[in-house]
Formats: sequence, C-alpha cells, structure tokens
Amino acid sequence: MQDYKDLKVWEKGHALTLKVYSITKMFPKEEMYALSSQMRRSASSIPMNIAEGCGRIGNKEFAHFCDIAIGSSNELEYQLILAKDLKYIGLKRFTDLTELVVEIRKMLFSFVKKLKK
Repeated sequence: MQDYKDLKVWEKGHALTLKVYSITKMFPKEEMYALSSQMRRSASSIPMNIAEGCGRIGNKEFAHFCDIAIGSSNELEYQLILAKDLKYIGLKRFTDLTELVVEIRKMLFSFVKKLKK
C-alpha cells in the first residue's frame, strides 16, 4: 500500500480534473446535467480510482482500479471531442486537454504493466 498523493499519475489526473471543472463552468446552462456533468465524472474518476487502488491490498486489485481509470480516460477523450465539435471549447484547449489525457493514459498503461509483473 502506498500514498496515492506521491504518484505522478495521480497528480496529473488531479490537475486534469481541476482543468475540466474550470472549462465546464463555461458550457451552456443546458449542459449542466449532461455533458458538463459527464466530463466532470469521467475526469475525477481517473484520480479517484488511482486513490482507491492504492488503498487495496495487492497489486492485482490496484491494477484493476487503474484499468478503470484508463476506461475513464477514454470516455473523457471522446467527451472532449464532442465538446470541441459542439464548439464549447476551442481547438487549443481541446488539444492541450487531449494531450494530457493521452499522457495520463500512457502512464497508467505503464503502471499497470509493472503492477501485473
């Protein structure tokens, strides 16, 4: 068991979540309980699952929660595409956030490989 706050992947996931909360504040009001809410849940699910996995005994369980975080990163990546196509976010913000999501997902894949050894 380790402290999730010491993990770079958790730090990046937390930073991503804060950015997603910030940008979704600017979405149209009718999206408050739709896309905004979904994006916030997907983003926060990444560091939440890392934190929950750290509290489990054994690498197999930890890897399972990291797998869930990977799935959430995929959801968020699509939601960013949708937000861009709906013109809720600009191309620069979309690119920056998508690059961060992809970086986190790569880190998670690498981390899961190590946990499963």
